[in-house]
Amino acid sequence: MKLPGLLLLLTSALQLIAASPMPQPAAGGGTFVKTSDGVRLQYTQSGPAKGQQILFITGWRQAASEWRKQVDYFSSAGFRVTTYDMRGHGESEEPDFGYRISRFAADLDDLLAQLDLNKLTIVSHSMGCSVVWSWWDQFPESRRRIDKLVLDDQSAVMVRHPNWTDAQATQLAAIFTPDSLYALADDMAAQLPGLVRGFFSPSVSESDFQFVLSENRKMTDAHASALLIDHAFKDWRDVLPRITVKTLVIGGELSLFPPAGVQWVASQIPGAKEFTFTAAEKGSHFAFWENPDKFNSVVKNFITSR
Repeated sequence: MKLPGLLLLLTSALQLIAASPMPQPAAGGGTFVKTSDGVRLQYTQSGPAKGQQILFITGWRQAASEWRKQVDYFSSAGFRVTTYDMRGHGESEEPDFGYRISRFAADLDDLLAQLDLNKLTIVSHSMGCSVVWSWWDQFPESRRRIDKLVLDDQSAVMVRHPNWTDAQATQLAAIFTPDSLYALADDMAAQLPGLVRGFFSPSVSESDFQFVLSENRKMTDAHASALLIDHAFKDWRDVLPRITVKTLVIGGELSLFPPAGVQWVASQIPGAKEFTFTAAEKGSHFAFWENPDKFNSVVKNFITSR
């Protein structure tokens, strides 16, 4: 190839590389990816670079720092562990747009592509499960990246239909009526401490409660309210039977979601396994925090099983 042609080819290649979004260092010392609509999401990675890949996704208003007991355990056990703060959460950028599950699913797809995560286990908690379900529904071409899913304590439907009986609502763990959801969203600042305390068992320490509450308050009440309304009104029942990777569903006897509803989720996913933390095992919505040894053991056994 003549020199001018070679230079033209190299110039074109460099332009393509420059145009492609890549992970970048954040001003505060962390690392971020930029979403397709321009929002910076901070992420962390730890453990051996060639270790088995595992990604932890938080719930509504939670920060990636709340996975620290899992990050320490799994990175020390040889896994390559990734966490990230969703838009508006933790240390990520908080724009004034995009507080809907479909956008959060697109953000997840951006993260997977830019970090090139493959042969991956995703461990998602609470609203993080809804993000995964939305991602599975919208991005079928990306499913090849996933080896296994762990779905921690999320119902398929959160708002009960006015015509449902109490038994139907309990079976699905539909914990809100439309009126109660909007009442919570409209009074978020006053309601948040009680709501966060309800994530834990009665034995939670004050320091643990205050830490999680402070992480929740990194997100504005207005954005959190908009996201909660969008999240809670979603219905994922038609997505569950279409999940084709090995899946573990986790619930808890002390959770704000009645365990029957979480067990129902497991029954709808082909071949899914299910584990429910008992009250004695501190089976709250935050069992991963209150009983990390048990939680980590259950998850690791599932990931490493064939």
